[in-house]
Amino acid sequence: MSDFNTIKNDTQTRMDKTLEALKTDFGSLRAGRAHVSLLDGIMVEAYGSPTPLAQVGTVSVPDARTLSVSVWDRGLAKAVEKAIMESDLGLNPASDGQLIRIPIPPLSEERRKELTKIAGKYSENSKVAVRNIRRDAMDEIKKLKKDNAISEDDEKRFENEIQKLTDEAIRKIDSLLASKEKDILQV
Repeated sequence: MSDFNTIKNDTQTRMDKTLEALKTDFGSLRAGRAHVSLLDGIMVEAYGSPTPLAQVGTVSVPDARTLSVSVWDRGLAKAVEKAIMESDLGLNPASDGQLIRIPIPPLSEERRKELTKIAGKYSENSKVAVRNIRRDAMDEIKKLKKDNAISEDDEKRFENEIQKLTDEAIRKIDSLLASKEKDILQV
């Protein structure tokens, strides 16, 4: 049997993790400059299973408009190249044996709009996750009420507190999205 503080803390922790995941997703959306986090979400088909790019090679930034991936196993170079090309980043890697160079083209107006749509999709997914977390917390509160562990007044008060946490998380998501869109659209 859990109490309200446990439910509230669990809810807050899960919502914070959702915000962190959104920040990570936004980090993978490039705003015109090369950055190693750009390739964070890329999975490479290696040794029969999808593997994060960082586990098959070293990503570096030789200059502001180029990324390079030094693949540790020469046999995986083609797979890494393919994974980068198939990602939704719009990048065109050039392989040179174990070194893969990825020029970062300047963003066109069209690509900027596309990236803002992707950012919007990421934030919408985060909002859905936050609402699911709220639903779980509300179910726990209803269970406490059903088990006569709390009064009806407590139930209403607890539900209001969970709603406040949810509103705050949604507000933070909107704020992150607004700043990412500004970053993307800035020429």
